[in-house]
Amino acid sequence: MLYLIGLGLSDETDITVKGLAIVKKASRVYLEAYTSILLVDQSVLEAYYGRPIVVADREMVESNSDEILRDAATVDVAFCVVGDPFGATTHTDLVLRARELGIAVATVPNASIMSGIGAAGLQLYNFGQTVSMVFFTETWRPASFYDRIRENRSIGLHTLVLLDIKVKEQSLENMARGRRIYEPPRYMSVGTCAQQMLEIEEEKGEGVYGPDSLAIGAARVGGKTEKFVAGTLKELCDADDALGPPLHSLVLLGRRTHELEHDYVRQFAVNRETWDRIWKADYEGKN
Repeated sequence: MLYLIGLGLSDETDITVKGLAIVKKASRVYLEAYTSILLVDQSVLEAYYGRPIVVADREMVESNSDEILRDAATVDVAFCVVGDPFGATTHTDLVLRARELGIAVATVPNASIMSGIGAAGLQLYNFGQTVSMVFFTETWRPASFYDRIRENRSIGLHTLVLLDIKVKEQSLENMARGRRIYEPPRYMSVGTCAQQMLEIEEEKGEGVYGPDSLAIGAARVGGKTEKFVAGTLKELCDADDALGPPLHSLVLLGRRTHELEHDYVRQFAVNRETWDRIWKADYEGKN
């Protein structure tokens, strides 16, 4: 059987009891290592699980899934995913491939950023569509996320923005020359995301979220050093030092914000007077 096992959000102890039992007895254990990361090294996981782990990068999962599925019809294979296997990033392609080969599939769910973001104090049923923000380049500034954010905003819902990570990425030159040389890992910060959001807003000019719109920066959600910083998008452009190391996420506040949400999030505000003033003018009584 192929098992898709969620590892949770933080460290080696976040795996469920059920998931750990499967990992310990599986013939092979893979760690999906390109859509997100845990806050501990692979060696820590291997020591805790008592098993060697094969790191499955994007190339292996998308182009060499036959290796992952090898003999899975007769032995147990564990495919471990940070967060939940069907949370922010799904692996339905791997499941469909397994079923085509007659391989049974089972899933062990776990916490993901989609549920963990509730620790910021916002009610999960007040969230709309989740979007992703990628690193801009000089020639590539995709803005498809903007339309979804506008739709969420129009009905007063919060937007969770998942931030880009670059793991085992090649430069265009190395890719063109066929050189298997990879760039150092990069993880987008809340500051970069907020700045890019404002740049696209300036280009679009539709007033969806501007410099004075309220938002929440989140770092290492679910971990021991979990951190939240709330403020305007302009303030969050300079919040990286306060938030600390990756992984980061951003929440754009919707106008359906309840008073209890406001009171909870206020404790994270960069400037509580500014937060209160903008909330009273733009959010209070609009839920």
